[in-house]
Amino acid sequence: MHRIGIHVVLLLFAWTASASAENNYNVLFIAVDDLRPELGCYGRSPTVSPALDELAQESVVFRNHFVQVPTCGASRYALLTGRSPGKTGALGNEALYRGKVALSSQQLPGAQSLTEMFRRSGYHTTLIGKISHTADGKVYAYNGQGDGRDEVPHAWDELATPYGPWKRGWGIFFAYANGKHREDGDGHLDLMEFTAEQDNQLPDGMLAETAIEKLQAYGKSGERFFMGLGFFKPHLPFVATRQDWEAVDSMDIQPVPHGTKPETAYWHSSGEFYKYKTEYPKTNPLAKEDQITARKAYLACVRYTDRQIGKVLAGLKESGLEDSTIVVVWGDHGWQLGESALWAKHVSHERALNSPLLIKVPGVTSQGRMTSALAETLDIYPTLVQLCDPKFQQTEYPLDGVSLASILNGTSDKVRDIAVSYWRNNQVSIRDDQHRLIVQMQKGTPHKMELYDVRDTPDPLKNLAKEKPDVVSKLIQSMQDASPK
Repeated sequence: MHRIGIHVVLLLFAWTASASAENNYNVLFIAVDDLRPELGCYGRSPTVSPALDELAQESVVFRNHFVQVPTCGASRYALLTGRSPGKTGALGNEALYRGKVALSSQQLPGAQSLTEMFRRSGYHTTLIGKISHTADGKVYAYNGQGDGRDEVPHAWDELATPYGPWKRGWGIFFAYANGKHREDGDGHLDLMEFTAEQDNQLPDGMLAETAIEKLQAYGKSGERFFMGLGFFKPHLPFVATRQDWEAVDSMDIQPVPHGTKPETAYWHSSGEFYKYKTEYPKTNPLAKEDQITARKAYLACVRYTDRQIGKVLAGLKESGLEDSTIVVVWGDHGWQLGESALWAKHVSHERALNSPLLIKVPGVTSQGRMTSALAETLDIYPTLVQLCDPKFQQTEYPLDGVSLASILNGTSDKVRDIAVSYWRNNQVSIRDDQHRLIVQMQKGTPHKMELYDVRDTPDPLKNLAKEKPDVVSKLIQSMQDASPK
């Protein structure tokens, strides 16, 4: 038998053996806010992500991972509950704790969330940073008003987010250096700030330090754990250390491709971005030199967060837990860096829906590879259930995703034919391996149909809906067939 064949057999044997036990692995789940695939492992250059690029060498990297909703809270609702917006209608940031599909404060017979399932299986669950919508897992508004209850009931043994001089959750999320933040009432609204000298002078550095401390404790106790670690940057405002800005500022960054507004019904004016203060005129589109400055600011934040992730992964190794811990890195949605005259998410186009997904399974993904298989955020929940086999697996509602385990172990090339995303005003965005179709559904009938060939460019340059009605019909039918019942 060839050596490659022996290696595959051994991997599959190890996979089968581990799958026969319960609570197989620890889980280190890392979420990064507003992170698009602007990473070296996704072919981006210049690269600002050496830590994630190194992780990719031992992971399966999903090139075509798409979120359910292009906004933070609703995307995380889909992640944590495993339920499709096509069934729940959960499209807002407060879906987890407000409205018809808010999670019950009462513990129900089945788990309402991924982390509740693991907790009820005997895992010790720790939350650090932003995994649900709020910055620390507690229900407070941006201005600090709220009752502070758990945003995801019965999910976490420990809410361990450090606050430092910012004192509260949304303070650390919208933070500037020295305890200032966007919501402190003093009018802090600078688009970017790069004055901090040390990583832990900003919140994400404190998150990394706390995560390392907890990993060291888990290494000593031997307790099964599920750690949710949610980094804030590169979310607005663009704040990182001086060294990150200086490193990126020296790079050759190109102006925005396709930087003018396209002919599309699906567009907005990037209100969140433009409300921040800048030293240059806030035109739309921005002048080319200002586009480059804004793009550099975003990349400096990616570099900062990548360095924090590198520290945590080193801490995982030093704790002796690397060989027993699945690592997932997930971006909660993509982000438009000026393409289509958009500086935001909140749109049904390719760049806003495509985000990084890296999954490392000890002994299984050690060779590292990129896959073009379509994947949805909904698929993460059933994947972790299949891999870890937690003792308690009853869910209060059926899961709408499909496991990616067969892609991770190399026995399948794909598990789905389309990926479906949702947005306001009944927008549905359908992606296969060649096209993206965006429609507005009204009483079951599609309107405002836009079809784009994503092999040419991720940007919506030419609407092919009238030229390719057969493709439109096929994608709509596929979406209807795949819709959760």
